[in-house]
Amino acid sequence: MVELKINGTARQLPSAAHTTLLAALRADGLTGCKEGCAEGECGACAVLVARADGAGVRWESVNACLALLPALDGAEVVTSEGLGTPGALHPAQEELAVRGGSQCGYCTPGFVVSLAAEYLRPERTPGEHGEANGFDVHSLSGNLCRCTGYRPIVDAARALGTPVEGDPLAARRSQPAPSARPTRLEAADGTFHRPPTLAEALALLAAHPDARVLAGGTDWGVDVNLRRARASVTVAVDALPELRAFETGREVIRLGAALTLSDLERRLGDRVPLLQAWFPQFASRLIRNSATLGGNLGTASPIGDSPPVLLALDAELELVGPGGVRVVPLRDYFTGYRQTVRAPGELIQAVRIPTPLAPVTAFHKIAKRRFDDISSVAVGYALRLEGGVVTQARIGLGGVAATPLRAYEAEAALEGRPWTAETARRAARILGGTGTPLSDHRASAGYRAAMLEQSLLKVHWETRAEVTA
Repeated sequence: MVELKINGTARQLPSAAHTTLLAALRADGLTGCKEGCAEGECGACAVLVARADGAGVRWESVNACLALLPALDGAEVVTSEGLGTPGALHPAQEELAVRGGSQCGYCTPGFVVSLAAEYLRPERTPGEHGEANGFDVHSLSGNLCRCTGYRPIVDAARALGTPVEGDPLAARRSQPAPSARPTRLEAADGTFHRPPTLAEALALLAAHPDARVLAGGTDWGVDVNLRRARASVTVAVDALPELRAFETGREVIRLGAALTLSDLERRLGDRVPLLQAWFPQFASRLIRNSATLGGNLGTASPIGDSPPVLLALDAELELVGPGGVRVVPLRDYFTGYRQTVRAPGELIQAVRIPTPLAPVTAFHKIAKRRFDDISSVAVGYALRLEGGVVTQARIGLGGVAATPLRAYEAEAALEGRPWTAETARRAARILGGTGTPLSDHRASAGYRAAMLEQSLLKVHWETRAEVTA
């Protein structure tokens, strides 16, 4: 059994090792939470989860279809049914109703939850994001509607005020968050562990080298749902303090591997402009509220969006295992398709970004949709210019080879040369021939090569003022 507080009531729910929160909620009669895609694309399954925010709580929307129920043991969840009643609608429900934001209604509960999460965001201020009420419409980016159209839904978002005095969810923000509790669950489909300490987590991984390491679960959850993947042992590491560090020193910025991308985005602000440009293009807010750097790097996918950016930043990884901590440059981390130097029993503990940062940066993601899509090509840039000359160039690439990679030849074609159109064109031709791009359903090899070339030309065009100013 797994214990949760659901809509304010403590509940015990039966669970297997791979039971999703969505399945458990629907089995418990909370059918507002729906399955539309089973891979975190549509938002029909969105729920609110109470997350620690300093001494209090932040309500964040997550995809219940991707969250394993045992990973939420002890958590506090609010579904669309817990936001209001037919006689006393929540403001998000009221605005969506009166502005015609619901037609078939399948997606409506998920939209209501995402609207409520942004409604409850404590930093929201008038004028933020160019909206009179400060509402960030990108908070809805992971929610899809196939019949109503988005205008009335956005109208509802723009009409939402701020929580009134006595709003129970707003009042909950000032109270302590529930603590992640140590969990061990044995079931026919596997064993789930949430060890309380790093030492115990490493001991479990040493005893079970093939164990599935779980943080946000936004990648593994897709395999569980669509491919019926099962792990004999799952080890949840998202609550380990050693993996949740956040330090901004004079020589290095240290980001815990288990911090969610939304958490990192808030904490970093504009400290790392390249990451600031990258965060909004990584999936959706629903996904970023759960996804982690450790998970994105741990899967070692050649189309993961974080490696190109972190390669451009000269990032290093802290790998912790039975023998202690070792630091590996990210450029040396990937060894083959979904293969890395991480040894069995090791965890990614933190990402280290050296400072001072290169002043000229850019991130280009080429995809069929501008937001919430898998990239065909992703490119991260970090350049230093002195006296009109490129003194250092770092270019990280994704989607053009079996692994993410550094564009060393294009970097060499830039370094020591004036930042001119001629230099950019020469380096762009080299960049276009980097990697071993293939043709697939996302893009042809020729298109990928052309986009690499055009990407560097765009960076030069947008930053030429750095030289002429």
